[in-house]
Amino acid sequence: MPSGSARRRAVDAATRVYLAREPLDMSALADSLGVGRATLYRWVGNRDALLGTVLAEATERTYRRAIEQATGSGTDLLLDVFEKVMRSVVASAPLRALTQREPMVFIRLALMPGAIESASARATTEVIAREQANGNLRVTISPEVLGRALVRICDAHLYAPLLGGDEPEIETALDLVALLLGSGEATCRATNGPRVEQRSGASPQDCPG
Repeated sequence: MPSGSARRRAVDAATRVYLAREPLDMSALADSLGVGRATLYRWVGNRDALLGTVLAEATERTYRRAIEQATGSGTDLLLDVFEKVMRSVVASAPLRALTQREPMVFIRLALMPGAIESASARATTEVIAREQANGNLRVTISPEVLGRALVRICDAHLYAPLLGGDEPEIETALDLVALLLGSGEATCRATNGPRVEQRSGASPQDCPG
């Protein structure tokens, strides 16, 4: 088994490659660490596993930053967290470079159960559990199950459009999250139009059609 410091060195080196918007080459990475490919694979697994770790850690940082900056409580807080996360993802130059270069690899890592989803679900579950304990959120299923479901909704609308070259469907994801939480705060909008909050007095008939 590799030491924690050896694995950490490899992940940090791979993260620098990712942030530089360069492709991850396992042979080049091994050379930069002064080890053979076999040793590198023992430390971090295969290329997909390493890339998944790098992206999962980036996801964790994005969620933690969004949680620190989000305002409100209960459903409002969760919606703010998800919106901040999704807009940060869209604005990420390293991630955009990766998705343009290796879209199918990214989709496989991001949309299948694994390190990236687990990082997102863990952070979301913590928020749900905290808001529930504080009396700001009423849910009928466990925070873990709800957290993973909300993450999958957001990820599908954020990442899946990449397959067709379309824009991420952030507003749709937020509407679905609000509906799943039973907040009565779903929004309506014309195509590419502004959001109209039902909680501000808009009825379904107020939605631009």
